[in-house]
Amino acid sequence: MFALYCTLNRLENKGKTMLDIKQIRENPQEVEKKLQTKEEGVSVQNILKLDGEIRSLKIEAEELKNIRNQSAKEVGEKKRQGEDVTLLLKSMEGAKEKISTLDHKCNELEAQLKFELGCLPNLPEEGIKASLDPADNVEIKTFGEKPSFSFEPKNHLELNEKLHLFDFKRGAKIGGSGWPAYRGMGARLEWALINFMIDTHVANGFEQWIPPLLGRSDILFGSAHLPKFEDQLFKLRDKDHDLYLIPTSEAVLNGIHYDEILKEEELPLKYTAYTPCFRREAGAAGAGERGLIRTHQFNKVEIFCVTRPEESEKIYNEMVESAETILQALNIHYRSMLLVTGDMSFASAKTIDLEVWLPGQNRYYEVSSISNCTDFQARRSKIRFKRGEGKPELAHTLNGSGLATSRLMVALLENNQQEDGSVTIPPVLHKYLGGVSQLGCSPAGSAD
Repeated sequence: MFALYCTLNRLENKGKTMLDIKQIRENPQEVEKKLQTKEEGVSVQNILKLDGEIRSLKIEAEELKNIRNQSAKEVGEKKRQGEDVTLLLKSMEGAKEKISTLDHKCNELEAQLKFELGCLPNLPEEGIKASLDPADNVEIKTFGEKPSFSFEPKNHLELNEKLHLFDFKRGAKIGGSGWPAYRGMGARLEWALINFMIDTHVANGFEQWIPPLLGRSDILFGSAHLPKFEDQLFKLRDKDHDLYLIPTSEAVLNGIHYDEILKEEELPLKYTAYTPCFRREAGAAGAGERGLIRTHQFNKVEIFCVTRPEESEKIYNEMVESAETILQALNIHYRSMLLVTGDMSFASAKTIDLEVWLPGQNRYYEVSSISNCTDFQARRSKIRFKRGEGKPELAHTLNGSGLATSRLMVALLENNQQEDGSVTIPPVLHKYLGGVSQLGCSPAGSAD
């Protein structure tokens, strides 16, 4: 974490902040109370202390600069009159050294302030239920019904024993636990899901991108994955590179317009991208987390938007609808959950999770998390827009999984399994599989 602190200290655009420091100055108790609904124990007291020290140092330095400038005028005047300026020059030299010391101290404190501000989460939107317990999440919608079986349903690992869609042992041999390998129809089905989702989002008005899979520290700082989640990221560091493998394409899609001023008529920008995603922290171990449920590498189609603040909620609803369209087309039972403050992501002001039912685990799992980050990422990334000849304003950014394929694959297999261990493939995927409609049996139109 110290290395990251030093990296952030070297970042350009030193004026950028995360939460608005003015808001913290003016309403510290209110801001702190809201933040504590997301993270217990969060405090803004040291931030206020640092901010006060920085402002005092700047005032002192400015006063000394004024005195120095006035002394410089006096030196010129005395020289013209042939008077001795030795004491004045000595005084100016002392002021210069003092100003340098104050500026250096101020820079150090500003870097520390920036780091601490960067560790504060976004403020939750008004009306979001305040709770640190995910059990308090609010169900706002369901689609379909849980499947009923006349037999004991298998989980995806048991189904894989016959279908041979994944090779977890050989994946672990290559990269260790949490690095899955897809094979045969498993690889084809994964690719079919990705193509189907991209086609759906493009039809819904999103522009497809193929972004880099690595990003600089300032880009991931802008998306709010740094400094908070430094320990969860994979890094590439050598004499030529200092980069992070992306935990989600949200990070680099947000980086597309890093430090840009957009025209109002360009907005909204609606992007979609497929990337593999890499996360060091694979979560808690246990029977319910095996196989594809939680891994270090997984595939995801992302949707990401940049918009004007007044359009933010409208675009948010469009994103939720686009993600839901996929689950509905696959005819997979899911529920939409409005997350409480403590279960939202670090950068989010409002989040809806789409959770699919997994019969093999006998529980719901999230396959999409759609978040409105308001101006939080835009402030960190300096993503702005102008209305005509007006002053630049911060845009709003929104992101969502559209969807994460690993758990979606599990849902597809477990919800469509047959008693003989075969799996029926939803019709919307048939064209992506050359007409294959079933896995695990040999009649025409199916695959072993």
